[in-house]
Amino acid sequence: QVQLVESGGGLVQPGGSLRLSCAASGLTVGVNDMGWYRQAPGKQRELVATITWHGITNYADSVKGRFTISRDDFKNTVYLPMNSLKPEDTAIYYCNAKSGSWGQGTQVTVSS
Repeated sequence: QVQLVESGGGLVQPGGSLRLSCAASGLTVGVNDMGWYRQAPGKQRELVATITWHGITNYADSVKGRFTISRDDFKNTVYLPMNSLKPEDTAIYYCNAKSGSWGQGTQVTVSS
C-alpha cells in the first residue's frame, strides 16, 4: 500500500521561505516520477513541479526560480523548498506519484 505523507506547510510572511517534504512508503521515489501540485480555494488543482525517475525537473512558470524540487533516495522523500513566497502561493500542496497516488496535502498560507 502506497502512502505519501506531506509536511512542512504553515503560515509565512510574503518573501519568506518554507520547505515541504513528502515521505513515501510502499513506493520507491527514485524509480518513480514524482510531483507537487497545489489547489487554492475556488481553483482547480495545478501542477507546481515534477521530477522524473532519472532526475529531470519541470516547473510551472509561476514558481520558476523560486521553488526547487528534489529527492533523497536514501530517505525515500521528495522535497519542495520554496523561497520568495507570495500571497498567490497560498494553497493546499499535494505530493503525487505519477502512478496515481496522492498525499493528504499540507496547507501553505502566505500572508502578512
